[in-house]
Amino acid sequence: MTPTAKAYWQIHLCVLLWGFTAILGKMITLPALPLVWWRMGLVVVVLALVPRVWRGVRAMPARLLGAYAGIGVLVALHWLTFYGAIKLANASVAATCMALATVFISLIEPRLAHRKFSRRELALGLAVLPGVGLVVGGIAAEMRIGVAVGALSALFVAFFSSLNKRLVTHADPLTVTAVELGAGTLALTLLAPLMPLLFPAFAGPLLVLPGGSDIGYLLLLAFACTLFPFALSLVALRHLSAFTAQLAVNLEPVYAIALAILLLSEQRELSPQFYLGVAIILAAVLVHPLISRPPPVIRGDTLATGEARDLGA
Repeated sequence: MTPTAKAYWQIHLCVLLWGFTAILGKMITLPALPLVWWRMGLVVVVLALVPRVWRGVRAMPARLLGAYAGIGVLVALHWLTFYGAIKLANASVAATCMALATVFISLIEPRLAHRKFSRRELALGLAVLPGVGLVVGGIAAEMRIGVAVGALSALFVAFFSSLNKRLVTHADPLTVTAVELGAGTLALTLLAPLMPLLFPAFAGPLLVLPGGSDIGYLLLLAFACTLFPFALSLVALRHLSAFTAQLAVNLEPVYAIALAILLLSEQRELSPQFYLGVAIILAAVLVHPLISRPPPVIRGDTLATGEARDLGA
């Protein structure tokens, strides 16, 4: 097998593992806040044991450190709303909403990353709207709040991906991941006392050790679906073009929905109208790289910080 072919299978394995994040989020019984707090905290603890990370932090200018910390807060809010959408609706709905991130990026990235605005990308974004309408109409009324929260999560993806794009070459990827997830964990810790007042459905105790199967699922989420694919993606991206990697990552919602059907039988909760809407949204997302400019060289710091990543970020 050639290095390129091997890398192709490696990146698809990463995307498949990222697809499992929605499934594990549904299976874990914790509310969204403690779920995300434990996931981020476990990864940070492991990265804190890596000497390379500490060397990178010491070498990082204070202003850059603050910028990455701010992005980490956005990452935490993305994960909080992503898992909130899963709890309020289901894994298929949340995964579908993540496909909207590409649409939001087409509007936000030109300003934040200082690139030219693309009318073609805006047109593609507008083409997604009928699909969103079908998705909303194809689910039970009580699940529609999950669509709104999922769309907000996709908006957070657009912001932190675009900001990461501006800073992508400024620091070591593992160090950036540790700083961002560490800052996100701290932000959630400070937010926890206010959560019962702001978003009661997301609230839950942070310092209570998860019991039963939750602890096992959290370990899988933190290490098998975050750290391992992050490291593997760094290896794969040495032999793949940005275009190829982008196409692979755009398949993540497809994998997540397929896994939700196979493992959670979510097709019983969803109508054919929902799947028609999903098809429209995913078609637009998959077409996006075909009509867009080639993204810049990929670095790993955006790979560990979200379920629906724009790899050029």
